[in-house]
Amino acid sequence: MLKIFNTLTRKKDFFFSVCSKKINMYVCGITVYDSCHIGHGRTFTIFDVILKYFKHCQYKVKYVRNITDIDDKIIQKSRINKENIYSLTQRMISNMLYDFKKLGITLPQYQPRATNHINTIIYMIEKLLKNKHAYIAKNGDVVFSISSYLNYGSFSNQSLKKLKYFNNIDLSNIKRDRKDFILWKKQVCLDDPCWKSPWGYGRPGWHIECSAINYDYFLNNIDIHGGGIDLLFPHHENERAQSICFHNTQYGHFWIHVGMLLVKNKKMSKSLNNALILKKILKIYNSEVVRYFFLSTHYRSPLYYSQENLEKSKNALIKLYFILYTSMLKDKVLTTNILYQYNNKFSICFYSALNDDFNIPKALSILFQLERKIQFYLKYDNVILANQLAYQLKYLANIIGLLDQDPINFLNQCHFFCTSYSLQQHDNYIIDIIRKRNIARKYKLWEKADKLRDKLYALNVIFQDTKDGTLWKNRYF
Repeated sequence: MLKIFNTLTRKKDFFFSVCSKKINMYVCGITVYDSCHIGHGRTFTIFDVILKYFKHCQYKVKYVRNITDIDDKIIQKSRINKENIYSLTQRMISNMLYDFKKLGITLPQYQPRATNHINTIIYMIEKLLKNKHAYIAKNGDVVFSISSYLNYGSFSNQSLKKLKYFNNIDLSNIKRDRKDFILWKKQVCLDDPCWKSPWGYGRPGWHIECSAINYDYFLNNIDIHGGGIDLLFPHHENERAQSICFHNTQYGHFWIHVGMLLVKNKKMSKSLNNALILKKILKIYNSEVVRYFFLSTHYRSPLYYSQENLEKSKNALIKLYFILYTSMLKDKVLTTNILYQYNNKFSICFYSALNDDFNIPKALSILFQLERKIQFYLKYDNVILANQLAYQLKYLANIIGLLDQDPINFLNQCHFFCTSYSLQQHDNYIIDIIRKRNIARKYKLWEKADKLRDKLYALNVIFQDTKDGTLWKNRYF
């Protein structure tokens, strides 16, 4: 049975959904003022695995991931670019979708933009004002009063007295409490985007959009609410406070937070000028290598970025793809024995790892146990068992979005194979045999070519003839 670490209870809880076999999942999306960085890539890859696993377990998932398309940063960026806000956000959304598709991230069922939910936002603010959970500040902003919600700070486990302020501007003469947060921001500059409201022209604050979108899609029946750990405070603390005050009941059953991605032991952030753009990394490494890197550490733990760790991820995937390639050489069509995959210890251990708070690194270790077992069977020419396990390896890896590419294409992209023309980098003896075999094949001297082929097999060389030459590699590492 699946257990998930619930930020709300600070422990692993057995998962349940409001409706059997139906899950409402909401994940806080991106503020689209710039290209996605690899921290975004990690967060949404994790939730993609969660989505894939639920679907694999026959759940019907209603998955919503919002898009913040109005914000101070967006307005500032549009001014710097001298670009229309709609044009900027549309371009950034297109870039985001391209990057995520390349990473193999499934498109959410719904991707609502904040600006499409203004009416609901206004409705919620009106009710919060009516019930004395909000007030109109001296500058015309509508502000949530944290003193009206007695449990404020408990979700992120913070004391109100020790809360850090995220705004250096002294607003004590405008708000009742400096920690109160904005629900509706009154228009200041005439060229700022704005919407008509009962409190004059303005735009929504950041936190209220998620409450409104959840209300529109789920009312208040959210099974899973997720995002990066950096959103726990203030965003999720504020969102929960205003939603509980609006609904007058609990808000969200399971809260999942993904750990930070660190660069040189510092949080990666555009404001710290150390953000690594996802698109640039995907140009250097195969997308599945990047995905593996995101999955290589438990989702709640920090992930340390380095080129060395990306190379380790690449080499790990090469090992798995190579054993699939080896099995394909023995039998071009992998055996699809469906019953076999459900009835051995590898599948049981793999599912057990994912059921334990989505322990993906442990699930990956099961894949390498399979890889070693396939090597063992190939060594003793037990092709049938090796082939069955190779199918199982691919089947299990596909659940978390790995081993989805053609092995030869992947290995070629990673420059794993060498061709018969790269003489200086490889064993001249093997190269010479391959050269002679290619000549024999060219002149249709099949008997001689077969003898040279058998000689390569005796040397534990695996090879594949392609239009670009003969790809080869020693069978075992």
